[in-house]
Amino acid sequence: MASNGVVAPVASTEAQVVVDEQQQQQQPEQQLAAQISKLEIAEEKQQPEQQQEEQQPPHRSHDPQFNQKRSDPFQFGSRYLQEQDDVFEFNAWDHVETDDAYKEYAEQQYEMQRNAPVSDFDKHRFNSDPAKWWNQFYKNNTANFFKDRKWLQQEFPILDKVTSEGYGPCTLLEIGAGAGNTAFPILSKNKNPELKIHACDFSKKAVEVMRSHEAYNTDQMQADVWDVAGDELPPHLDENSVDVALMVFIFSALSPLQWKKAVENVYRVLKPGGEVCFRDYGRGDLAQVRFKKGRYLDENFYIRGDGTRVYFFEKDELADIWSGKLFTKDSEVEDASEPDIRFVIEDLGVDRRLLVNRAKKLKMYRCWLQGRFRKPLPQ
Repeated sequence: MASNGVVAPVASTEAQVVVDEQQQQQQPEQQLAAQISKLEIAEEKQQPEQQQEEQQPPHRSHDPQFNQKRSDPFQFGSRYLQEQDDVFEFNAWDHVETDDAYKEYAEQQYEMQRNAPVSDFDKHRFNSDPAKWWNQFYKNNTANFFKDRKWLQQEFPILDKVTSEGYGPCTLLEIGAGAGNTAFPILSKNKNPELKIHACDFSKKAVEVMRSHEAYNTDQMQADVWDVAGDELPPHLDENSVDVALMVFIFSALSPLQWKKAVENVYRVLKPGGEVCFRDYGRGDLAQVRFKKGRYLDENFYIRGDGTRVYFFEKDELADIWSGKLFTKDSEVEDASEPDIRFVIEDLGVDRRLLVNRAKKLKMYRCWLQGRFRKPLPQ
C-alpha cells in the first residue's frame, strides 16, 4: 500500500474495514480526541529558518521522485520518522513503533476490556448465527458505500501477472468478497481472457450485491455463497483447482475455533504450488485499542457495534496457523487420518503506520499483517 494509504461461518470483512476507516474520518474531531486523549502531544518547536531552507532528506521530500511505487511489496513504504522530523508534516509515516504513551494507553484499554466482557447470553447470540449480522450489515449499506481496493495489485504482484495478456488459464478465488470491491477492480484491469474469478462470501446479501453489479459477467466472474469454515468446497470448484486465493480482512471474522477448518478448505481447493494472498488486522491496531466495555469476546477477539466479529493477530500466531504448527500443538495425539496441512510461509510482514491528525496534534497507530502462503508441490 502506498505510504499515505489507510487497510462464521464467515462473511467478508472488506466492508467493515471501510466502515472502520470512514468512521474515523467522519466522526467529529472532538469525539476522536476524547477516545484517545492520552495520545495528545505538544506541537514540536519550529526549526530555525536557515535549517528549513536546507534541502529536505528524501523521506521528508514532497518531490514525486521520492514517492514512486516500491519494488518490494513487503517494504510497506519508505517514509521513516526520524528524531529530527516534524511528525505533523505528513499525514502518515511508515514503520513506526508505538511510543510509550500509546503502549500505556493500550494496556489500560486491554485491562478495561477484559474486565467488562460480552455477557454469556450475547456471546452465544453473536457466535451462533454470524450470518445474520453480516446480512444485516449489507442490507444497511449499499454497494456505493464501499471503496474499491485498487491498491491490491501493488501489494500482491501476482495479481498483475495473472491479469496480463498471454498469461494463460488462471482461476482466482476471492474468499470474503463482500460487495465485489476487489473483484471488479481486478476485472477492470484484466487483459487475460483466460482468467476466471470466483468471488465467494458467507453473506447471501453480499452475493446479491455482486450479482447485480453492472460489470458482473459470468464468463469472467462467478459470485457464490460459501462458508470457508464449512464442510463443502466453493460451488463450481474442485480440489486442486485454484491458482490464487485472495483473503483480505476476512480471516479476522472467524472464531479461533474455525481457523483449522478454514485453512484445510483453502489447502484443499488450491493447486499444488498455489498461493494465498493474505492481509488482516494486527494486535495493537487502533481499531482494537479503542474498543469500549461490553465488546470483548475473548483475548484479541471482539464484537463490533453492528454485531460482526473481529480478531487481531500476532505475527508468530499467523505463522503457526498457516504452517500447521498451531494445530499440531493443540493435538495431544497425532491422528493419522487427519490431512497434513502445512503451507510454506513465503512472506509474512507487519505493516505499521502512524497516521496523524495535524489539526488536533493526535497520533493514531495502525497495524496490519500481510503474507503469502504457498501450498507445497508434491515431493
